[in-house]
Amino acid sequence: MQWIWRSLIAILITCLISISAIALQPSNAAIAPLPDPYLTTGKLAEGEKVFKDYLKNNDKDDKARFGLGVIQFMSGTERLMQSLYRYGMIQNPAGGSIPFFRLPVPTNPKPQTLTYDGLQQVFQGWIDDLATVRTTLEPIKDQNLKLALRLGLVRLDFDGDGKADDKEMLWKIFNSVTGAGVTEKDAQQFLIAFDRGDALWLQGYTHVLGAIGEFLRAYDSRELFAACAHLFFQNVDTPHKFLLIRPKKTDEYSFNIFDPLDLVTAVHLTKFPLVEPQRMTTILNHMKSVISLSRESWKSILAETDSDREWIPNPKQLSVIPQVRVTDEMVKSWLKSLDEIAMILDGKKNIPFWRDEKLSIDFARIFTEPRAFDLVSWVQGTAATPYLEKGTTTDARVWNEMVNAFGSNLFGFVVWFN
Repeated sequence: MQWIWRSLIAILITCLISISAIALQPSNAAIAPLPDPYLTTGKLAEGEKVFKDYLKNNDKDDKARFGLGVIQFMSGTERLMQSLYRYGMIQNPAGGSIPFFRLPVPTNPKPQTLTYDGLQQVFQGWIDDLATVRTTLEPIKDQNLKLALRLGLVRLDFDGDGKADDKEMLWKIFNSVTGAGVTEKDAQQFLIAFDRGDALWLQGYTHVLGAIGEFLRAYDSRELFAACAHLFFQNVDTPHKFLLIRPKKTDEYSFNIFDPLDLVTAVHLTKFPLVEPQRMTTILNHMKSVISLSRESWKSILAETDSDREWIPNPKQLSVIPQVRVTDEMVKSWLKSLDEIAMILDGKKNIPFWRDEKLSIDFARIFTEPRAFDLVSWVQGTAATPYLEKGTTTDARVWNEMVNAFGSNLFGFVVWFN
């Protein structure tokens, strides 16, 4: 029996020696970084480098990959805001319906002169930044992905002075854009546990914003820029130099008689020659990707069984957004609408034509067979003529069901759900 015990002791000692040797060897395993320290201090460039270096040897770490994607998205937003600041963007109520011009860019006391080509470069830079985020997020597959972030405390360097101070925090941007009354205490307590469904959601939003950017690049809007860019920027390169004369206002209620005339001119000049038709096909592909990713996102969201500080919850979960509930009826109607939109984008169903119920518009052909864009002609109906046919029209019951499910908050939910 003694030889058995001696053998076991020898084996145990050998194992302990081996384990000790392994433990004493230098480790190549890097500690996974977290995005919060870089987001909340505004050190986005440093954070992006740290995450890229880490992912070179840990490319399967989807949590780190999502963290990099968030940093890159914030970096792209920061670059866009800095570009708009550099050219002296004006906070104008007329820009409320234009996504890029809703950003709360501070007033620049010494703006550069903005040219038409310069503005197009700004749009292209934004498109490229969105593509970078999309490339980072696409490989994510981890169904158990979880990344907690306090987005309200994110800092962006609005004016490009190399530092992000207390006035440049995301919760203040949110207040400026939405008119909400979020406080700093609210922002500190607003912790979101992002998961794979949210990673797919963010990826989808890069397609939404990318489609808008591609539209702005597909057409030549020089005439509109020359006549109306002064509404949004302090100093623009225009042959109409008198437009740059800012009338003095005696008080906050002073009215500039030329403002409404400029807006009428803007509508009149929203007719653009098509210069890069391939971008219209790209827009169509972006829209198809949005539908595909929304389906995949909701598949992931509906499979969740926890309820952990959800950004977009399923009907059994609670959202981090107070007093907002997602119902079964909402989800069912949303998924039906995705199917309907997919058929429209594939050219299998048309959208109704408002001037003749016997005809409908092949929406997909607007992008596969693009023409010059004329806003007034589209409202009147004549711009739709090349795309009119007697085809199967989208099912109105699907859209009525959505209205009934979401009620008066339909638009807000559509923007949120993506």
